[in-house]
Amino acid sequence: MKGPALAHVASHEGIICVEKIAGKEVEPMDYNNIPACTYTQPEIASVGMSEKAAKEAGYDILVGKFPFMASGKATAAGNREGMIKVIFDAKYGEWLGAHMIGDNVTELIAEVVVARKLETTGKEIIDSVHPHPTMSEAIMEAIAQAYGECVDL
Repeated sequence: MKGPALAHVASHEGIICVEKIAGKEVEPMDYNNIPACTYTQPEIASVGMSEKAAKEAGYDILVGKFPFMASGKATAAGNREGMIKVIFDAKYGEWLGAHMIGDNVTELIAEVVVARKLETTGKEIIDSVHPHPTMSEAIMEAIAQAYGECVDL
């Protein structure tokens, strides 16, 4: 076993294995882009590097944070506890990691996983329209905060 012992990892590894056996061309599993989800109250989700790991790896980083207390959707839902933190490489805009805590963040982490897979930059996420009011716009707001463009804080 190479990656973390998680159901979603095993499922994806199984699909890759079966497709390879069937003769299909498969893309290797990227074990650096596996979402970690903790199903507690509040939920915790992360993917990629922590701020500390990024600094130790020599990256010049941009860090953005967006508290759910500033989210209209979190306010309307009655749960304003939690936040999203994002880490980007300042030089190239590579999305190095994200960490979330709060209601339903295990649902939100998928946007980060897909964006990292597609090598999307923070600027591209900022320029993508997120529906309002939603919890998912908190991801965009955290990124905008990292780039000094946040309007909701």
